[in-house]
Amino acid sequence: MELNLEQIPREKSLSKKDFLKKYFKPQKPVVIENFIEDWPAHSKWNLDYIKELAGEKTVPLYDDRPVKHDEGFNEPHAKMKMKDYIDLLKSKPTKYRIFLWNVLKEVPELQKDFTYPDFGLRLMKGLPMLFFGGSDSHTFMHYDIDLANIFHFHFEGKKQCILFSQSETRYLYKIPHSLITREDIDFDNPDLEKWPALKHAKGHITQLEHGNVLYIPEGYWHHMKYKSPGFSMSLRAIARKPGNFGKAVYNILFMRHFDNLMRRIKGQEWIDWKNEKAVLRTNNLVSKK
Repeated sequence: MELNLEQIPREKSLSKKDFLKKYFKPQKPVVIENFIEDWPAHSKWNLDYIKELAGEKTVPLYDDRPVKHDEGFNEPHAKMKMKDYIDLLKSKPTKYRIFLWNVLKEVPELQKDFTYPDFGLRLMKGLPMLFFGGSDSHTFMHYDIDLANIFHFHFEGKKQCILFSQSETRYLYKIPHSLITREDIDFDNPDLEKWPALKHAKGHITQLEHGNVLYIPEGYWHHMKYKSPGFSMSLRAIARKPGNFGKAVYNILFMRHFDNLMRRIKGQEWIDWKNEKAVLRTNNLVSKK
């Protein structure tokens, strides 16, 4: 038995009017296949180009090891020069990923290669973020701390994306005081005997290739798996729904600081309690279904 996932709609191109009507207002994901052909990035951006421009930059790397109590919020697991990291990506599969790498701050020249598209939403122009990964590397299932509307532009290689709306959270074994699900769930091939609540979750799936744009509605859970080495850029717009905006403010101003405080006070006991609570809460919600 597999997850209940439907293919995300794909559009060759999409006007601002149609995007707002068909996808933004109902908060549905979409892949736009041909949207950035006029960007220099469409023809220029590949791993070799990034290596040429940013090869000497030292980059933070993350893998799929479970969260530990003594690691800070988004603390990297390793560091490496970008040129060495790209050589690693091209030579063999690796779990190491880069995420939330600020283009404007790290490599301002890349700003010349793209423009901020008009989707009818005000994009946060100070936060274009790059994400890199090698074959079979993946993120944990998570949603973003600010519950933003995300436009995810993919370059080089292939990437699988699985999405769930916030309405499916009750089935996903969410970790309390966190933005992730249980880290030992393989969303690419889940054990539904061990995680039976996932049978009730209804989600979305797609595969991105060079030049594709994925719209991720605000607050959506997402799991990204690189089928081959590549990278993506995310542009974001703040959450517009009052409930989501309120959650974003709570997460940023309170939740993450409370979680870090409890890690310092309770140590690994806090992490273990949260993991156990995720299962108990999910099973309890499902039993009431």
